[in-house]
This record gives sequence, C-alpha cells and structure tokens, in this order.
Amino acid sequence: MALGTGETTPLRLTAAYAMLINGGKHITPTLIDRIQDRDGATIFRADQRACGSCSNVAWEHQRVPVIPDTREHIANPRSAFQIVSMLQGVVERGTGTAVRAVGKPIAGKTGTTNDFRDAWFVGGTPDLVAGVFIGYDDPDSLGDDETGGHIAAPVFRDFMITALKDAPPTAFRPPPKLRPDRAVPTTGSPAAAGGSAIDAAYKPGTAPGTNQAFSAKGVPSEIPIRSTSGEHPMMRERGGGAPESGTGGLY
Repeated sequence: MALGTGETTPLRLTAAYAMLINGGKHITPTLIDRIQDRDGATIFRADQRACGSCSNVAWEHQRVPVIPDTREHIANPRSAFQIVSMLQGVVERGTGTAVRAVGKPIAGKTGTTNDFRDAWFVGGTPDLVAGVFIGYDDPDSLGDDETGGHIAAPVFRDFMITALKDAPPTAFRPPPKLRPDRAVPTTGSPAAAGGSAIDAAYKPGTAPGTNQAFSAKGVPSEIPIRSTSGEHPMMRERGGGAPESGTGGLY
C-alpha cells in the first residue's frame, strides 16, 4: 500500500490528500451538499454540524455565524504539514513541475502504474484539492512514457488556473512549533550560505544539525494517536495544533 499498489477511487484518494492539507482532520466526501423542496426549505444537508443561529435569521449586517469545527483529528498536524511541504517540492522541482504554471502555492503528487496503465495527479491549495486520473476502463497501457507528470498534471494545471483565477495566492500555514529551515537537498545537512538548499519543515529537535529524542523502543517520540474527542493528543501534550480557520473550505 505504501508503494501505491492498492486499488482505490479518485474520490477516496483526493479526500486523503485533502486530509493532509487540512492538518489531519477527517473528511467524509459527499456528492450532494444539500437538497431543498419546492418551497426552498432544506430537507437534507451533508454538513450535520449544529448551528443554532443559522436558521430564520433576518439579515441586518450582523457577523456570519461561527460553526464549530468538530471534525476528528486522525493525524499529527505537524507530521501532516511535513508531508505537504514535501508535496510542494514535487511541484517546485520534481515530477509535477508542469503545475508551476498555476502561479500559486500548490502541493501535489504524480503517480504512474506499471506499463503506463494509469496516470495520476492529486494535489491542491489550502482551499481547494483536486484529483486527476487518466486510464482505460479495461486496463491497458496508455503508451510509452505516458506518466502522471506528462498527461495528468497538465489537466490538473489547466483546471486550477481556471478555478483559482480570481483567488489570491494563499500560503500553506504551518501548525505551532514547526519551524522552517534550509537544508542541502542531497544530504539533509544544514545549508551553507550561498549553497544549494531547499526549505523544509522540522519538528523541535529534528532540524539539520540536531538530534531527535527517541523513546526506549527506538521510535520517534511523536506518534499519531487516534482521538475520539476530536482533539489530537499531541495538541494537548506538546502544545501543537492544526492551522487556524480562515482560508476557506479545507481549513
């Protein structure tokens, strides 16, 4: 599964990437946002969060109601952001450079299966995630060198250029206690002034030139733990936390 050998659907895979980009909060994809009857009354809505001040409200220029974010945290926010940082590198200098033409911060990943049978690109901004799959209904090769970077990424690029035409560039916001640092891309060692370097996100004690604390079992001290309360344990124990709300849908 880590190598991408399992089968999935574009909807599920795109939702998984969205959960990385939103800081590790669970997302349940839905094809229907809401249904109204002939009189305009809402008889179904996918968002089941309670909002007592959202109904029967006369508009008098008051502030928009704040709906509580009750989504469960299923991943360490800092670990999720580190992956997003890596996915930005795919677009900036990896197999997804075709997407740079969007001209806004984007994280994403190309994918190509054996014999060029399937081509993928999944990624997005802090507000919008999209997935592109190209392949035959009956699996067959798309042709030599028909990779995700060559045929799926340009589709993603063209969609994002149109979808984000009027949207300002929005940077990915790191959670607390995650610091950016410069590192040599080939070794991960601290970057010297004027030398080749990339920006990367590091947890406390893991930046280039430092040593991370390990537990008695020899594994990193920060391990994501599933929480049923909606709050990730690492947010309490280590002062972490997901990015704050305010940029749109995913956050």
